[in-house]
Amino acid sequence: MISAAARPLTGRVRVPGDKSISHRALIFGALAVGETRIHGLLESEDVINTASALQAMGAPIERDGEDWRVRGSGVGGLSEPERPLDFGNSGTGVRLMMGVIAGHEVAARLTGDASLSKRPMKRVLAPLAEMGAVTEPERSDRLPMTLRGTRDLIPIRYELPVASAQVKSAVLLAGLHAAGETTVIEPTPTRDHTERMLGHFGQPPAIDVDAEAGARTISVTGRQELVASDVVVPTDPSSAAFLAVAALIVPGSDLVIEGVLTNPTRTGLYRTLQDMGGHLSFQNERVEAGETVADLHVKASQLTGVEVSADRAPSMIDEYPVLSVAAASAHGETTMLGLHELTVKESDRLAATAAALTANGVENFVHGDTLRVVGAGGGGSGSNGAVRGGGTVTTHLDHRIAMAFLVMGLASEEPVSVDDGAPIATSFPSFRELMNGLGAEISEGDPV
Repeated sequence: MISAAARPLTGRVRVPGDKSISHRALIFGALAVGETRIHGLLESEDVINTASALQAMGAPIERDGEDWRVRGSGVGGLSEPERPLDFGNSGTGVRLMMGVIAGHEVAARLTGDASLSKRPMKRVLAPLAEMGAVTEPERSDRLPMTLRGTRDLIPIRYELPVASAQVKSAVLLAGLHAAGETTVIEPTPTRDHTERMLGHFGQPPAIDVDAEAGARTISVTGRQELVASDVVVPTDPSSAAFLAVAALIVPGSDLVIEGVLTNPTRTGLYRTLQDMGGHLSFQNERVEAGETVADLHVKASQLTGVEVSADRAPSMIDEYPVLSVAAASAHGETTMLGLHELTVKESDRLAATAAALTANGVENFVHGDTLRVVGAGGGGSGSNGAVRGGGTVTTHLDHRIAMAFLVMGLASEEPVSVDDGAPIATSFPSFRELMNGLGAEISEGDPV
């Protein structure tokens, strides 16, 4: 795909539903007793693969008009799949489902695409092994693998070596199947959708916060009944991020993105963009299915480089590629600290982001887990200093790298191309159509 300088992005728009909540709504619906109706489910490849895995384990899931219906049979009520469970590109889907599978007396073969098969699974498998789950081949930490669960899971108290919502959620999901109390201690708060959804389905976890250290302790009591409950999936803030940055850097833009999830564990990017001088405001704040949402108003702005501390990383870990695009258009330098987690995403996102910036004439430096971007000074005010562009970005099958640098092309002197736009369908299938409808210039074609 290729993107070129765009006219101002204007209007009101709603992006697809949140991916993290969509995965969890399907999983909790399958573990609850009764029928759960899900409105606004993100119908991306990643989420559909999770639905297919649950169907293969005996959970009836079907689309009903604009909604999805899930008929659950209770905690521990799933069955052994007769075929491999293919999670495509979804690290969230496979890791959360590992926690579910661990609590069932089944053997499930887990597979994924080339990108997912390179991603390490050891951080999830280590606590699940302590609880009694077994992998075949033994000590494997890459897909494909077979995970063998047990109905006799052992409850554990587990301190996360590295803050990770996926690992935390996998252990808590496994803990629902263990006889006793399972506790996860996270050194830094991560996205808390699993905890909120447990409460929405009738089993709120016990949560203790160490105000001084910032650590959180989350405990669930296993073998309790979850009660089916309808879910309204809010707009994905990670998907909305691409539109927000585009509106900030394309001169004359004035955009409202409706119903954006404003859970504080997910809004690090928006706080950072405000720190950079971006005109962003949340309006019409409200609560839907236990999550806070609001309409996000964004106007083109002149941005200024800032230092982004490492403790903000958990609340914006998926947004660093598009933040680097905003930083490339800003005045001054932006320094992003504590980015180790980016190296084990769909690609090594730190290396891929740096390479993409370099390919488009943006000076940048990587030192360990720190990325420093030297801004061109253009921003969204129409002043001189726009990013040169003109490069071809190697996406490494990473949807967020593809979308971030297509956004860059909308405000660059020369078009920007990405080598493969197909991975975008894993999280934001309507990205190109929606962006072009707002005034963008994104087309299919050979790399520039």
